[in-house]
Amino acid sequence: MRLIPCTEEAHAAAILAILNDAIVTSTALYDYKPRTPENMVAWFATKRANGFPVIGAEDENGKLLGFASYGTFRAFPAYKYTVEHSVYVEAGHRGAGLGRTLMEAIIAEAIARDVHVMVGAIDAANAGSIGLHERLGFEHSGTVRQAGFKFGRWLDVAFYQRILATPLNPVDG
Repeated sequence: MRLIPCTEEAHAAAILAILNDAIVTSTALYDYKPRTPENMVAWFATKRANGFPVIGAEDENGKLLGFASYGTFRAFPAYKYTVEHSVYVEAGHRGAGLGRTLMEAIIAEAIARDVHVMVGAIDAANAGSIGLHERLGFEHSGTVRQAGFKFGRWLDVAFYQRILATPLNPVDG
């Protein structure tokens, strides 16, 4: 397994497949309908326009096994040092440490890019993701009860955050 920067040309279809599996089989994403290839064009355009990383993990044959990224937390200027991250692993490769490897890589990337706070919005019933975040130093910062409705039930979303030592010299504006 090797970590690589994902590109639209090489990885959009594989990322789409991983996301769509999460949409139709889990509460990891609070979407109802699978995304389309057109959605991925916009997704990658947003990542490129904002300089947001997309880090993938490939096997020895070049198959994408999972990815991590981050994006805008809230669209107000004073949030510029805070990002919301995500990590997704293909169903057949979960539970083998790949999520941790991807999270460590995206945290390192955030530090290198002077991010101060990383936020994960996690379905409160997702014990695996919560445990991973806690092992990586994320702390529970709040739960919005019944924030989503999927699969015939209300879903609580738990927020986990990690404060990084960067940037050394934050500025207003």
